[in-house]
Amino acid sequence: MINPISNSNQAPIGIFDSGVGGLSIAKCISQHLPNEQLIYIADTKFAPYGDKSTTIIQQRVNYLADRLINLNCKALVIACNTATVAAIDQLREQVSIPIIGVEPAIKPAAKLSKIKKIGILTTESTAKNSRFISLIQQHKQDTQIYIQPCPGLVELIEQNQLSSKKCETLLIKHLGELLNKEIDTLVLGCTHYPFLIDKIKAIVGKQIQIMETALPVTQQLKRQLEKHDLITTSQQLGTFCCYSSAFSTEQALLMSQLWQKNIDLQSL
Repeated sequence: MINPISNSNQAPIGIFDSGVGGLSIAKCISQHLPNEQLIYIADTKFAPYGDKSTTIIQQRVNYLADRLINLNCKALVIACNTATVAAIDQLREQVSIPIIGVEPAIKPAAKLSKIKKIGILTTESTAKNSRFISLIQQHKQDTQIYIQPCPGLVELIEQNQLSSKKCETLLIKHLGELLNKEIDTLVLGCTHYPFLIDKIKAIVGKQIQIMETALPVTQQLKRQLEKHDLITTSQQLGTFCCYSSAFSTEQALLMSQLWQKNIDLQSL
């Protein structure tokens, strides 16, 4: 692992995910830190991470971190719940720049839930991860937590099937499991899922509060940049560079749709 010798506050922030899901995090960062330069990597060749072993996920995280550090990034955001729980600890042991991960909003959800019943939508890998289970035990307080793995959902989003009948059927199935538990708070435990939030709301109804992590991650990134004196002093709008480990014109179109602005996607 390469460690940068020094970092200018004008250097970019590196963000990566197994695919397009991390754009939900990158978009929030861009809105709240508009003058920062952002570099995003979609590791689509290895997507989804949710069905990969911890060893493979750690190898990919270390490789992507290396690439971003080579581009002189001053901070890294692991915009993936699965990669965070599987690989952030070992990465922090190797890298000296700030590293911000994504974890499900269990603690605030536990405070918010009135009937103390929370559902969490996750990938299969996150659902079984010991770090994730430990996080739940640490923050659940007196709340009942129901974990709902969603195999196949990330793949449909990556295939630009967000509006497909198959996607709707899968959502109804997984959310139905949680609705049967009579939850009042739903945590989105994967950065892909916020792109389905309108469909999720239509299924669960207004009585269930939905929580995601884009804003808390952005706030933590800002705190770390300020702590290390790395906030940009530029008054110009920051640039957004985007790479994929499995470039395709279809993915470029999907990412532009999700970003709501044209993205010049490049091959990693």
